[in-house]
Amino acid sequence: MTPNHPDRNQIRLENVLSALGNPLRLTVVRVLADGGEHACSAVLQGIPKSTLTHHWRVLRHSGVIWQRPYGRENLLSLRREDLDSRFPRLLDALLSAVQCDALTQEVTAKNLPQR
Repeated sequence: MTPNHPDRNQIRLENVLSALGNPLRLTVVRVLADGGEHACSAVLQGIPKSTLTHHWRVLRHSGVIWQRPYGRENLLSLRREDLDSRFPRLLDALLSAVQCDALTQEVTAKNLPQR
C-alpha cells in the first residue's frame, strides 16, 4: 500500500460516494477521467491551495485518486482500474450523469482548467 492510499480491497463505496458528493471533487474526477497524470496546480482554477490540499486528501483517502510527488509538484491520477474493479460502471455512470444534468455540469464546469 502507498502511504495515505487505501489498497484496492479497502476502498469503500460510502467513502467514494461521499468524496464525489462535492462539486469541486467531482470536477477533479471530470478532469482526471481523460487518463494520465495531472499536476495539482493544473486541475482546478482559482481555488486557494489550502482548499485544494483538503480536497486532494479526501479523494486520496477515499481511494478515488493516486497522488505522487514529482519534483516540487504532486501529480494526480484517477484510480479508474481500482474503482472499476470494486464498483463496475460506477465512474462511467457518474461521469455520464454529469454530462446529462445541466445544473451539475454548470457547477462543475466553472472550475475546469482553460484548454
